[in-house]
Amino acid sequence: MEDSEANNDINYDRLMEKALKHVVIEALKIAADEGLSDTNHFYITFKTDHPDVRMDTALLDRWPETMTIVLQHQFANLMISDDYFEVDLSFNDVPHTLRIPWDAITYFADPYARFGLSFAFEETTPPSSDETTAPVKEAAASRSAASCAKPSGTKADVVSIDAFRKK
Repeated sequence: MEDSEANNDINYDRLMEKALKHVVIEALKIAADEGLSDTNHFYITFKTDHPDVRMDTALLDRWPETMTIVLQHQFANLMISDDYFEVDLSFNDVPHTLRIPWDAITYFADPYARFGLSFAFEETTPPSSDETTAPVKEAAASRSAASCAKPSGTKADVVSIDAFRKK
């Protein structure tokens, strides 16, 4: 294959990722504009080590590579931009603003709608059994470690769902 032919190859994986990320953007725009119903909620996993992620260093120390947040009843100031979204959540009753670029998102789901998207197009190796069970053990041990608070007074948990994702 000549160099000019190689330059004409279409990266369909990248095109699909871009189109599917647009679904996430639109769903978050609806949540920002209209709020979420009592049934819909979003699980969003993102790479905390992405260079454009903005979050408190204490949270980054706890989740140095990936983090999953839940947007349901207890979030505030959801703001959507062309390159990222921003949301206020509380962890152990301490408010934090997270800025998450679209490129950092690796997983999005709305369990009520039975809808989920994974953005892991890069080749990965299967996890060892220790890697698979560790997030489940950590999530069980720290189920109440991070909660999102809104004036409703109830708490929501941030848990790792990485063990349940297909790699």
